[in-house]
Amino acid sequence: MAIYKEIVTKAVIGKVKKHFKNVYSITTEIEPSTILGCWIINHKFKGHEMGEKIGVDGSFDVNIWYSYDGDSKTSVVTKKIDYHEPVTINIKEEDDSHAEREIIVRALKQPQCNKVEIKNGEIEFEIEKELGVELVGDTKYKIAIEETEEPWPELQEAELTEEVEKEIEENVTEEYLN
Repeated sequence: MAIYKEIVTKAVIGKVKKHFKNVYSITTEIEPSTILGCWIINHKFKGHEMGEKIGVDGSFDVNIWYSYDGDSKTSVVTKKIDYHEPVTINIKEEDDSHAEREIIVRALKQPQCNKVEIKNGEIEFEIEKELGVELVGDTKYKIAIEETEEPWPELQEAELTEEVEKEIEENVTEEYLN
């Protein structure tokens, strides 16, 4: 009959990745003529539990370079974008305790600008990102334990016999040591 022990450990109990596409707009002081570039920096995010879902709160800065005044001058407009993304996570197994669970969020694809255009004097842009969310909780595993311990092997020391002594005297010389 096997003996079982229970091990309590932290493990990933749920995980999901989700792709997001959002459209935002920026109003500039001067009406733009042409969009010259768009880049995103300072992406930060954090996950928290929201009942049955995980909420990811984050932000990033969008910088849009544009020309104006008949494409004779340029400027850069910057806007901080805050977001809140609810994510439904597939729980593989329920955790065995009521301890606080850890939420790990990773940017699998950093926010990037896919499309920028001027609409009615405003700059409209589409941002695409992909987030991975893991839920870590306590879980319990049962493992089988062997009832008996394997015996320790004994190391046999070689005995010094007359035959071994004679072989040492014949084959080892003082010149060998120099």
